[in-house]
Amino acid sequence: MTGHISSEISRVLVALSGGVDSAIAAHLLKSKGMDVSATYMRTWQNEDGFGECPWREDLESARAVAEFLDIPFAIVSMIEKYRHFVVEPLIDGYHSGITPNPDILCNQFIKFGALLEYARGNGFSHLATGHYCRIEEENGQFFLLEGVDGTKDQSYFLSRMDGGALLHVLFPVGELLKTEVRDLAKKIGLPNAKRRESQDICFLGGKVSLQDFLRSHLAEEPGEIVTPNGKVLGRHKGLYRYTLGQCKGIGLPSNCDFEKFVVIGKNLAKNQLVVAFESDPQNGLAVDSVKLMNVHFLSEPLVGRRRLLAKVRYRDPAIPVEILFYPNRRAIVKFFQTQRALAPGQTCAIYDGPRLIGSGIYES
Repeated sequence: MTGHISSEISRVLVALSGGVDSAIAAHLLKSKGMDVSATYMRTWQNEDGFGECPWREDLESARAVAEFLDIPFAIVSMIEKYRHFVVEPLIDGYHSGITPNPDILCNQFIKFGALLEYARGNGFSHLATGHYCRIEEENGQFFLLEGVDGTKDQSYFLSRMDGGALLHVLFPVGELLKTEVRDLAKKIGLPNAKRRESQDICFLGGKVSLQDFLRSHLAEEPGEIVTPNGKVLGRHKGLYRYTLGQCKGIGLPSNCDFEKFVVIGKNLAKNQLVVAFESDPQNGLAVDSVKLMNVHFLSEPLVGRRRLLAKVRYRDPAIPVEILFYPNRRAIVKFFQTQRALAPGQTCAIYDGPRLIGSGIYES
């Protein structure tokens, strides 16, 4: 809880996911003598018959953790809000040819939006989660930092949250390595100490692909696969199935090991998937700059030209960049090392050292 002491902490609500990280977060807070309660947040109910979201298993794991730690436990339903702020934008985004990030939407609108509002409305001074992030205070202002464990840092997924919320948020495991969290869970005997991590979108549960889910919500609109000069190579099964830089699963029989076609764009007006040879230096996938829209700052907005760091994808390391910020929430990012296949709709997180500044969305 780096530098996060000046804001008075009275009661803390911990969002238990059923995983070990949030469980240890609750343990750490209770061990400091804080008044801790826990909640499990329902976000999906499988009413579409798609996905096997393991929410019941997650719920029982969260409940077992609360009982083990002897802290009050409640279930909060965010099903309607999750559908409105996460699922519907996900479907709409793919329909319009972009690639949204549901985890970022969930953190922005649900966990640190609706759930934080619920916590504050029920007498809690703070909401705590198991995110690998840190918060520091400087001159009365709160900033979000990367977690100590660089391999587990989750600040990228919080890059569009309201910075004002940091006054009422705690990230107890942000100072720890994942291995330390696991070791501590085993040491104190947490009932979920050995539970595996989930890397899937909840309502898909890892048993249904995102493509299958989208297929159930989007009309199949097959169209032409073309080269940049308009030569027709084949047929695609629906533009939502493909993303920039994709090589596998395009459906072109000539895609061999030596000369692969790769997706370089989508022509929505003509319902065409545009491809080119991966080896072609003119295919447009490699870029030394990119335009951002809907630029969001966690604190004071920046204007003008700045030397900063950027994570162009979640698993990519932060790299030096030069960013020109415009007043209309747009920016141009100049890379000193060429980047490849930055998909429209995805997020570019912006940092000043370990401090998260904000983010922008790649333009189409």
